[in-house]
Amino acid sequence: MKKTYQRRRRTGALGLVCFAFALQLLAVSNAKADDGYRLWLRYDHLPANVSKDYRPRVTSFVVQGQSPTLDAVRVELSGGCERLLDSAIPFANRIDGDGALVVGTPSGSPLIDDLGWGRQLAALGPEGFRIRSVKLGGHNVTVIASQGEVGALYGAFYFLRLLQTEQPIDRLDVSQKPRLQIRVLDHWDNLDRSVERGYAGRSLWDWDALPGKVDPRLVDYARANASIGINGSVLNNVNANSKSLSAEYLQKTKAIADVFRPYGVRVYLSARFSAPMELGGLKTADPLDPEVAAWWKRKADEIYKLIPDFGGFLVKANSEGQPGPRTYNRDHVDGANMLAAALAPHNGVVIWRAFVYDAKPGYDRAAAAFDQLQPFDGKFAANVLLQVKNGAIDFQPREPFHPLFGAMPKTQLMLEVQITQEYLGQSNHLVFLAPLWREVLDSDTRVKGPGSTVSKVLDGSLFGQRLTGMAGVANTGTDRNWTGHPFGQANWYAFGRLAWNPDTPSRQIADEWVKMTLTREPKALAVVTRIMLESREAVVDYMTPLGLHHIMWGGHHYGPAPWENKFDRPDWNPVYYHKADLNGIGFDRTATGSNAVAQYSPEVRAVFSDPAATPEKYLLWFHHVPWDRKLRSGRTLWDELALHYQRGVDWVRATRKEWDALAGVIDPELHAAVKRKLEIQERDAVAWRDACLLYFQTFSKRPLPPGVEPPQKTLEEYKAKSILEIDSLNQSLR
Repeated sequence: MKKTYQRRRRTGALGLVCFAFALQLLAVSNAKADDGYRLWLRYDHLPANVSKDYRPRVTSFVVQGQSPTLDAVRVELSGGCERLLDSAIPFANRIDGDGALVVGTPSGSPLIDDLGWGRQLAALGPEGFRIRSVKLGGHNVTVIASQGEVGALYGAFYFLRLLQTEQPIDRLDVSQKPRLQIRVLDHWDNLDRSVERGYAGRSLWDWDALPGKVDPRLVDYARANASIGINGSVLNNVNANSKSLSAEYLQKTKAIADVFRPYGVRVYLSARFSAPMELGGLKTADPLDPEVAAWWKRKADEIYKLIPDFGGFLVKANSEGQPGPRTYNRDHVDGANMLAAALAPHNGVVIWRAFVYDAKPGYDRAAAAFDQLQPFDGKFAANVLLQVKNGAIDFQPREPFHPLFGAMPKTQLMLEVQITQEYLGQSNHLVFLAPLWREVLDSDTRVKGPGSTVSKVLDGSLFGQRLTGMAGVANTGTDRNWTGHPFGQANWYAFGRLAWNPDTPSRQIADEWVKMTLTREPKALAVVTRIMLESREAVVDYMTPLGLHHIMWGGHHYGPAPWENKFDRPDWNPVYYHKADLNGIGFDRTATGSNAVAQYSPEVRAVFSDPAATPEKYLLWFHHVPWDRKLRSGRTLWDELALHYQRGVDWVRATRKEWDALAGVIDPELHAAVKRKLEIQERDAVAWRDACLLYFQTFSKRPLPPGVEPPQKTLEEYKAKSILEIDSLNQSLR
């Protein structure tokens, strides 16, 4: 009976995979233009003039073994190679000649077992893979091998990426394994299918239809994640609803987990700390109460009985109104370790968010997480990770690296970045985020001398932490193109590539994505890649130059509102962060101010404490600077600030012209979609420049320098309504 059930599960999984792939093929054959659905898995045929080294002769696939994951390997290779090489390639049980592609594991494939690669594959682990051009049985073949089936799937996607990007594959010798273990997307999705900070339609999870009906689109979501090595998804909002842990919703989560499993994507859930009261009827959620701990243990047992590979809990506690251990006069360690004890027998993890801050009079929000968590270094359980944002405020266009990195050597830290562009123009602005993330990954904490980078903290090489990971707040939704903005797909892709290897260069990531998604034509490729690499700095220029931060409109965070001071909590108001006055602008975080700079290592602190030594991109983050202070350019702070704002506007205008010139090279539907978005981006950039400079000018009392355009509206007009309210074009395209 058990074997019959397993066969049915494999057949069902393969059927769903094939159905999803068939939908893609149908969309390709029927569409006159590319709507963006296929992401970077378009597999468009290689041009006829590609040399033989880049256009391989694949004669057959030999994938020995049976499982849903190996079925996914077969479907992906068959569909991908057929479309790329314009020929149907058969499957075979043995090698009949040159050109075979052999894929599998030593335990499932006698051919791979005979290679004697066991030691090398063991060193790469179940997610790593080896790809080599070898002779087998006297024939020239390509082998994709891994200790685990998911690793073999990753290797298959890697091979297809080489084809898509026209890389030589005639003499392959590749060995790869992920640097980080947990590579997870955090979906801030609610049970009503709304998405907090979501700008691409509704949630992909149709909770009302589940578990009886599973959208085939979820297969393509899993495929896309597997293709870039993402191995986990947190399905629900960190501002969690206890119902997510109810028996009814766990059955729905199980249905999603069953679809994701062949692709190596484990499901996680955000856990509401007060669930024992709201679901279990207990009088308290005190983590030191034995009944509370017992409730969580039973809940963990219930989850793992349904979903044996469940990843664990993500927890937002005692932050922005969420319940947590401090509600009961306990600390974060008490809360995290109680949940960790419930999950430990199942090898589950607790991901405890470090985004915690209190509304204390006169405090510096940038220092809050450090103050609350750093004293507990070394006290968290072995299956707890602290999930720390890239910066100490909140996913700003630019922040210095979070001081917790390097300050908790006995605690397992993972990085949290935001793929969805909450503060960076949402789904309207073209912003390639890899340079932003590289900036924090490359930041040197100096805690063990030069080279103590954040990436080395994360991968365990600096302090030897056992569990490693990186999380990205997802930007996907039900929009046909998944991410709202076509270039938003590049940030999903970039997250996966950096979570796999935090040292991957931004240029390489952009180049790969453009080749697989937009064009392989060399001149167009160079233009688009350059645009992507410049885009983040341009957005910083027209939003928050020279270290300004969190001056966005309240609530939706779209557009400028540096004047805003309406919220009861000071740290929810932009005026709290820029502190502009007649003398100057900027937040003093040195010893004469909040002294948050003391949270960094002595070497870093010395740089950030001195306005002359502080990199100017962080200047106003750490210092309140006089308007007339001369900067390195020889210009005053005021003039430099104004020219940065103008430079950002100029970049968007130039980019619009460059994009227009690509009309004959880029797919017409995708080109038109980006063209419309760039029109909005220019309007927004102008509004940012004008609104901020008009407002700051009320303090600086200085004229705009030559080269900066006069404002298009008055300050009062900008104050009256946000961009979202006054721009009908924005509304129609969002």
